[in-house]
Amino acid sequence: MSTTTFPDADAHAPHPFVLQHPILTALALSLGTAVALGVARFSYALLLAPMRHDLGWSYLVAGGMNTGNALGYLLGALVTPPLMRRYAAHHVLIAGAFGTALLTVLPGLFIDTSTQLALRVATGVTSAFIFVSGGLLVSRLAALHGQRAGLLLGLYYGGTGIGIAIAAPTVPAIIAMAATHGAAHPWQWAWLMLAAMALVASIVMALPARFIPAPATQTATQGGWKARSLLFGLLGYLMFGLGYIGYMTFVIALLKEQGMAPARITLFFTLLGLATFASSRLWARMLDRFHGGQSLAILNALLCVATLIPALTAQPLAVFASGILFGGCFLSAVASTTAMVRHNLPQSAWASGISAFTIIFAAGQIVGPTFVGWIADSAGGLQRGLVFSAAALLLGAVLAWRQRAVPRDV
Repeated sequence: MSTTTFPDADAHAPHPFVLQHPILTALALSLGTAVALGVARFSYALLLAPMRHDLGWSYLVAGGMNTGNALGYLLGALVTPPLMRRYAAHHVLIAGAFGTALLTVLPGLFIDTSTQLALRVATGVTSAFIFVSGGLLVSRLAALHGQRAGLLLGLYYGGTGIGIAIAAPTVPAIIAMAATHGAAHPWQWAWLMLAAMALVASIVMALPARFIPAPATQTATQGGWKARSLLFGLLGYLMFGLGYIGYMTFVIALLKEQGMAPARITLFFTLLGLATFASSRLWARMLDRFHGGQSLAILNALLCVATLIPALTAQPLAVFASGILFGGCFLSAVASTTAMVRHNLPQSAWASGISAFTIIFAAGQIVGPTFVGWIADSAGGLQRGLVFSAAALLLGAVLAWRQRAVPRDV
């Protein structure tokens, strides 16, 4: 077989399981996002405060860890398309998932800051393998079930909420247990637990991922679209990446600073994760209806509101409303860009389109945590950092609103 094809072993006839159980297939694929984002990236919010206290980090250094993760994510997004020209998409997905699980073990074995940063970068690379290849596979699944495309995309990205919802109560419990047993660095136990979660999720995901076929004509030819045709969508997504990551990196640390009880913080993050998963059905029709940047614009605007709330008040009900609203929107914003690619590009260009949005997303995430951390180390604290994040999301909403559907001949 020529290396110009995407050589899926199960191409080109759909497996009966994929045809008969699209929801279960999407849920299995969603465990990939649970690993890449829910475990490997966003659970760091639960570990930031204890690691910062134990290792003497400033907010700039703590935020720099997620900047490193985003840098790795960018590198991985650049590498994934050529990988999928050589290997089947499901092979890239499975390798990324097991690689991420392995890399999640290692932070539990080291305390050196430079080593922690290097591991965050490496985990970002493997997470991007999951995200791009999984996004392509769920797009192929959606193409087989067009009437439920928005729901299937939402389920895939909403899987992040599964990881968050499981990690939210278990990470603090594991840290407390480690402290009780006299562990020198209790947060290390939490990393080991997260790695076990990632391994189990990868095993469950692996077989169904193989069932999704590549189209018979799928080739590496990525012509047929120009980046400027989706320019405002890309710019709106850049601002999303820059803005949302500040909230997801620092909101738990902010709640601890504001004196919220640990049990309430656990409940806050659990509800955020559950709202993320539930959002798959909430926004499904909107993702099917709008072919331009309207979905991304609406979700960016709602995320702006959610991000501002904890920057302006520590009132518990308002803060919980912020978490639920944020969880209900932020991964659907990611799903909206995959829907945009499906609506506006030929299927042969889906891989390059998803990769382009992933790259621009990663670029925003590189800037966000470090900049918010730098602001947080100044007099304004974390509240001022979240105001910056909200402003970026608002700008993202304005830019995305200008994106119109691409004419079929573009």
